[in-house]
Amino acid sequence: MKNDNLKEQYRINERIRVREVRLVGDNVEPGVYPISQALKIAEDLALDLVEISPNAAPPVCRVTDYQKFLYQQKKRQKEQKAKSVKVVVKEIRFGPQTDDHDYNFKLKHAKGFLEEGAKVKAYVFFKGRSILFKEQGEVLLLRFANDLEEYGKVEQLPVLEGKRMIIMLTPKKAGAPAAAPKPANAAGPAKPVVKKVITLKPKTESEANENEE
Repeated sequence: MKNDNLKEQYRINERIRVREVRLVGDNVEPGVYPISQALKIAEDLALDLVEISPNAAPPVCRVTDYQKFLYQQKKRQKEQKAKSVKVVVKEIRFGPQTDDHDYNFKLKHAKGFLEEGAKVKAYVFFKGRSILFKEQGEVLLLRFANDLEEYGKVEQLPVLEGKRMIIMLTPKKAGAPAAAPKPANAAGPAKPVVKKVITLKPKTESEANENEE
């Protein structure tokens, strides 16, 4: 089905209904050719004429193996799809009167989500008259963000939307590993030890007599 979609995107050979085309491809002289001559060049090389840029003036056509061309296009689409980053958002719901046990349980899950690379959308849901405790909900969400400081950073501060106060957290990128400490003997080249040599001069005869006196 996907190959059929690709085939519909490109006109080939006799399906190209224009007077002239700009020709590109291996083993061909690039330039503008009448469509009949371009078709003849492709036929002589036992290849196909594929219109790759129909909106250009004149349209650009490539002399190539059509099946190989489709395979390369399909492969390129897969690579682009693999490179596209999917943003996963996990939601965590609190009540304005959330107890410590429930809070810690949800905190543990949020740590796991952030470590997996997902964003966390935490919110306090105010039911009925509990909207009167919106300040309490804001304090809870800020505490939640502070407890997750090691795993994620705040993308959006608490904001009230209808009956929900929402905070958004995005995962932190893993830091580079710390460099291993150098051994003491590898800190640098050893400094040469300089020994001070003291040379004793022999006493003269006059100095010896003075000492005896």
